[in-house]
Amino acid sequence: MSTALVWFRDDLRLTDNPTIADAVAAAGTVVPVYVVDPRRRGEGRYGADKLGPHRAQFRRESLADLRSSLRERGGELFVRRGRAENVLPDLAEQVGADMLYTQTKPATEERTREHRVRAALPDDVAVERRWTHTLYHVADLPTPYESIEDTFTPWRKTVENEATVREPVAAPEAVTTPTLDPGEIPTLAALDIEEPPSDERGVLPFNGGESAGKKRVQEYIWEGDHLREYKQTRNGLLGADYSSKVAAWLAAGCLSPRWLHGEVKRYEDERVENEDTYWLVFELLWRDFFQFQFCKHGGDFFTESGIRNVDKAWEQDRTAFRRWADGETGVPFVDANMRELNRTGYMSNRGRQNVASFLVDALGIDWRWGAAYFEQQLVDYDVASNWGNWAYQAGVGNDSRDNHFDVLSQAEYYDDDAAYVQTWLPELDGLPPQETHRPWRLSEREQAEYGVALGVDYPRPMLDIEARYDELNG
Repeated sequence: MSTALVWFRDDLRLTDNPTIADAVAAAGTVVPVYVVDPRRRGEGRYGADKLGPHRAQFRRESLADLRSSLRERGGELFVRRGRAENVLPDLAEQVGADMLYTQTKPATEERTREHRVRAALPDDVAVERRWTHTLYHVADLPTPYESIEDTFTPWRKTVENEATVREPVAAPEAVTTPTLDPGEIPTLAALDIEEPPSDERGVLPFNGGESAGKKRVQEYIWEGDHLREYKQTRNGLLGADYSSKVAAWLAAGCLSPRWLHGEVKRYEDERVENEDTYWLVFELLWRDFFQFQFCKHGGDFFTESGIRNVDKAWEQDRTAFRRWADGETGVPFVDANMRELNRTGYMSNRGRQNVASFLVDALGIDWRWGAAYFEQQLVDYDVASNWGNWAYQAGVGNDSRDNHFDVLSQAEYYDDDAAYVQTWLPELDGLPPQETHRPWRLSEREQAEYGVALGVDYPRPMLDIEARYDELNG
C-alpha cells in the first residue's frame, strides 16, 4: 500500500485543494505535514521582520483549524520544526513514503525551498506539484506566462475571453494517516514573536483558518448582502463591510480563489449580477496577474530598479522611514493608516496606495523598505501582491505612468468628515473636519482653542507637504 507525504505550505485548507485531494486518491495512507521553517521568520534584508505578530497568530490559528478538519475526517496534521529539506526527507524515510505532494508557487524563496526538498529526497520518492493559489490555472493561460503582457488590462481581457476557471475540487471525505507523534503547533512565544496587540477600533477580528474564512464569506456575501454594492463601497475606511476583507484567508490558502469565484457566481445566479458583483472577480484577476508576473520576472521584482530596470535615486533615510512606519509624519491621513496597520495588521486598499505613494513619491525613500515593512505587519501579506503593488506604485513595476497620490486631496475626498483620521489619531478629535487633515495651518490661537499643540500633542509635518505636492503636480 502506497504512502504519500502531503507538504502543506500556503494552502491551509481542504476545500478545493488538489494537493491533498489527489494524494488521498492516489495513496492508501497520507501524511499531511506542515514544516515550521526558521527561514520564514526573523529579520529580512531591509531591516523588518519577515513575519510579524498579526500574521504569525493568523497562521497558528489556521494550522489549528486545518488540524481539526483533518481529525474530523479520521486524519491528522503533523507539525515539524526545521528546514524543509531536512525534515521532509527524514519523515519520508520514517513512513516509507513513495511520493510527496505539494503546492508550488512562483515566489523566489518558496521556489528555492521546493527545489532543495526535491534534491534532498531519495530518488524513489516521486514529487507531485500542484498549482493551487490562483483563480486561473497556470496551464490554462491563453498565453504562456513567459510571454504575457506586462500591463494588466490587455492580459485581463485575453484571459476573460479565452480561458475558463476550473471547477473547485471537493474536500476528501476521509483521510487515513499513520500513528505518529502529531507535534505541537508552536506558540508565538516559542517562535520568539510577541503577541499581537488587540484594538477595538480594528475593522474585523481576523481569525485564521478555513472555517473562519468561510464564515466571513457567509456573513459578507450572503447574510449582509454586501456584494451588490461592492464597487461603490470598496474605498471605505471604517467598519467591517465596506470591502470583503478576505485577502488574509486567500494569502494563507485558507480559501481557494476558485471557491470564492463560485460563491460570487452563485450569488449572481440567485440574487443579482451587476458591475459591483463583477468587481470582486476583477480584484481576483489583479491578484492572479501579479502571481503570473512573478512566474515571468521572478527575482527582478525585488531589485531597486524593478522589472523595467528604471534608474531612480532612492533616499536611504532611516530616521524619515521610521517616522513613516510609526505614524509620526505629521500628515494625519498617512499617520492614521500606519497606526491602524501597526495596531491591527490591516489597512484599507485606499490607505495602502496613499501611504506607499507618500513614502516613495513625497519622501523618495527606497520602495523596498516599505514593501518589507508591509511584509512584516500585514495579516494578509502575499508575496506577489505585496511586492508587485509596491513596485507598481514606485514606478518600477507594471505601470510606467506617473501615478502618485496627493494624500491631502485623497484624505479630504475619502475622509471628508475626518471620522477615520480622528478614530486613529484621537489627539486630533477636537478639530473641525476641515482642519483635521491640515493641522499645520492652525494658528497658535486656534491650537489653544481646540486643545491641540503641534509638536507636543501631534507632530509637526516632517516636510512642507503642500509645497511638495505642488512640485509633483507640476
